[in-house]
Amino acid sequence: MGALEYVFGAVLLLFSLGIIVIVLLQEGHQKNIGVVTGGADTFFSKNKARSIDAFLARWTKVISIGFFLLVIVINIIMYFSAK
Repeated sequence: MGALEYVFGAVLLLFSLGIIVIVLLQEGHQKNIGVVTGGADTFFSKNKARSIDAFLARWTKVISIGFFLLVIVINIIMYFSAK
């Protein structure tokens, strides 16, 4: 294996570990939890876009798209370098 394959493998490993960590940090979305806690509006419910959940959800999308594009680019490069 060439050095290029090791570099691509390491970058893919970092992307996959990043996705795993960010997904594990997210809270589950449970329905009707507001009924148990009284249904009061909290700071996080009013400012959902600025909360940690929104931050993690946004980065999950960014890293997933990056991972997807990187896999496609790696496959294209490996396909054309094999010939």
